[in-house]
Amino acid sequence: MPEMIEMEQAPERLLLAAVDTGRGENVEESLEELGELVKTAGGIPALTLVQNREAIHPGTYFGSGKLEEVKALLEMEHLDGIVVDDELSPAQYNNLTEALGCKVVDRTMLILDIFAKRARSSEGKAQVELAQLRYRSARLTGLGRSLSRLGGGIGTRGPGEKKLEMDRRLIGKRISRLREELSEVERHRDLTRSHRKGMGMPVAALVGYTNAGKSTLLNYLTNAGVLAEDALFATLDPTTRALHLPNGREILLTDTVGFIRKLPHQLIEAFRSTLEEAAYADLILHVVDAANPQMDRQMEVVAQTLQELGAGDKPMFTIFNKMDLPASGENHLTDPRAKQVFRISAKTGEGIPELLAGIEEHLMEGQVLFEEVLPYAKAGLLARIRDEGTLLSEEYREDGIAVKAQVPKALAGKLAAEV
Repeated sequence: MPEMIEMEQAPERLLLAAVDTGRGENVEESLEELGELVKTAGGIPALTLVQNREAIHPGTYFGSGKLEEVKALLEMEHLDGIVVDDELSPAQYNNLTEALGCKVVDRTMLILDIFAKRARSSEGKAQVELAQLRYRSARLTGLGRSLSRLGGGIGTRGPGEKKLEMDRRLIGKRISRLREELSEVERHRDLTRSHRKGMGMPVAALVGYTNAGKSTLLNYLTNAGVLAEDALFATLDPTTRALHLPNGREILLTDTVGFIRKLPHQLIEAFRSTLEEAAYADLILHVVDAANPQMDRQMEVVAQTLQELGAGDKPMFTIFNKMDLPASGENHLTDPRAKQVFRISAKTGEGIPELLAGIEEHLMEGQVLFEEVLPYAKAGLLARIRDEGTLLSEEYREDGIAVKAQVPKALAGKLAAEV
């Protein structure tokens, strides 16, 4: 029997393009990031092109003259398609596809494609599919034509691609079913949060720009075993692990989806229950890539996203990570929004003891010293003290257990009433 040979599809060579309206956005930096997104999706960013224009053309994104230039460039360089650094309207998408006669991918479609590639859990896959269907339903006709002509590849992956042949009624039904599934997941999250709150278990949420090192830090602190690699959106599924502090206190540490500039609103909506872990946390740990030249812009994107999620006023530590890299520097590593600032390396452990001490200090705020002799019949209260506070000492005597602990003020009142 002849041996089967598996043929690998050659990476797509793509033109990266943007319109610069001169309204504050650094187009060069944004295109550089777009190139990293294309690489993450498995493509090759072959060329870049920028048109300076007062406003994006409402019908074709580019002006008519630049559109002809783009078409000629695509043919001359034998490129497979174009990726534009904005979200296209349905009309812009369809008109560009017709005018250029090649694959057209916008920034939103590209990010959705990466999310489809990275999603592992059933919840993550459902969230991505919901975002894809919402986005593609408005572009169904044009997408169907281009995909039938051009085949698969970047922008066509994930659970959503098999839905393109459905009519809008069937897509609407699928969206409704996915919403129901995710509503059930959200209800489960709410119950879990309520349980944690009832136990008095503090929660810290790791947030940050994609590839800032959140998963690496989670692994270092908790041995979580989460995938951590130098790539955009390496992990999508939220992970919660117990973190044992040096003083014996235990808190829950939750990793969240990485942020990025122009994060598609479809993804924010679909992943809202996951992203809102930050809004319910007692402390936000904002991890920053100190070696990234676009660090300041990335910090601003995270701040804006947190504000949108209703977590802008939460206590926050800013953690400048990757201090082991030569590109990172001690100067200007400040954040006026942060309660405290730390400089660490999640890879080597540099600065981690100071970070943990800072977390301990934060948790001690609002706590009082509780000293009491617990009757042996009330020995079960020790578990509550350990769970919700810090047990400093315990001495077993004839008349009971002499306890000294730091506990939340509300718990101190409850304990005193039960003794």
